[in-house]
Amino acid sequence: MDVVVPQLAEGAETATVVTILVKAGASVAKDQPIAELETAKAIGQIPAPAAGKVEKIYVKVGDELSVGQKILSLSGEKGEENVIASPLRRAKQSQKVNNEIASSLRDAPRNDKSHSDEGSGTLISPRKASPLGYLPQIGFPAPAAPSVRRMAQDSGIDLAQVRGSERGGRITLGDLRNYVQQLQKGAFESGNDDISQQSQIPSGPAPQAPPIDFSKWGKVTRQPLTPLRRTVSQRMSDSWATIPHVTQFDEVDLAAILTLRKKQEAEFKKKGVHLTLTPFLLTALVKTLKKFPVFNSSLEPDGKNLVLKHYINLGIAVDTGEGLIVPVIKNADKKSLFDLAKELEELALKARKRKVNAEELDGGTFTVSNQGGIGGGHFTPIIYKPQVAILGVGRARKKPVIIGEKMEIRMMLPVTLSYDHRVIDGADAARFMVYLAGEIERGGRRGKD
Repeated sequence: MDVVVPQLAEGAETATVVTILVKAGASVAKDQPIAELETAKAIGQIPAPAAGKVEKIYVKVGDELSVGQKILSLSGEKGEENVIASPLRRAKQSQKVNNEIASSLRDAPRNDKSHSDEGSGTLISPRKASPLGYLPQIGFPAPAAPSVRRMAQDSGIDLAQVRGSERGGRITLGDLRNYVQQLQKGAFESGNDDISQQSQIPSGPAPQAPPIDFSKWGKVTRQPLTPLRRTVSQRMSDSWATIPHVTQFDEVDLAAILTLRKKQEAEFKKKGVHLTLTPFLLTALVKTLKKFPVFNSSLEPDGKNLVLKHYINLGIAVDTGEGLIVPVIKNADKKSLFDLAKELEELALKARKRKVNAEELDGGTFTVSNQGGIGGGHFTPIIYKPQVAILGVGRARKKPVIIGEKMEIRMMLPVTLSYDHRVIDGADAARFMVYLAGEIERGGRRGKD
């Protein structure tokens, strides 16, 4: 039996082989880990679906794999294939899937290389082989991020006609844009503005400028991006390209929070928790989000409805050295200052070790990016799609401040709010920041547990 890459965490479609834990010829037990795969979110183990002997290993460390791609083959018991069985085998066994495949192929555009399946009357366009074998030909979706699929769906484009430029035929936003440009160019040259006649336009990315040879001016080193860095890059590009960002700046007096922290620091330390300023900021943020629920919402892809969430799950951006990971504190509005401090510390440690699981990364409603421990002042954070706002926090510094008729030296915290201007107006963002600043300056939602 073949052991293949299982369905990965939400939003992850590829994984990189980190470790192969068995050798060809070795015997393995059911559920014994056979390999470790790294996605953009975490590193996870792949268990053997059954006991048997390793016949052949098809991958090596560093390979990037897609869902359904073979890792190794086992001889012996068939095991429980319902967990990680081949998607191709499952498709063949499901009449419902076959009906859907036939339906999706029936409307495929005809071209010179297409051939007809006389039994069903469908048209099948041959495609370049991919790591998934013939999966695209039987109706499985082309490898592409959810954001790319949504954009293609909104534009009425069949991704099966777009040739991906990344490994395994993965389709990027750039590939999709190039394809649309080719459709428009072809329609213009033929005098026909109906770009739905896709069969007349060649698929694939448009010709690109030759790469720059930087070595002409000196020594260079090429360093491959990690899977996490590539995913962060893709998501940031998608968010920036599709969300109209506006950023609001402010500074907040930390006098009250510093006083409360000093009073409670020793008590928290006895319980094994380091009390930082962040839990106080989170308590103030929770109350502010309750006051302005639109900041705790998401805009549906069609832009017709706003989803207001009656729970507050705060994503906390963590710097791992390889890129940002955003674990989520669930139901933050129901947790005490101590609970927030404890969970924040645990999640940050797990994120840096790449040990967070999919459940701890999903479901965020609002994100906080705190650079205070590193330094810097105001910055413009990019919204974590599909959220509509993100709070950036810089390093607090002592500054002269006018208090009444006197000038005093206070610790001032730079804060920034980036928001989706399709959903939030500038006036509402200003009110949000004023209210948040007031809550922080009063010490947050709870002064003491």
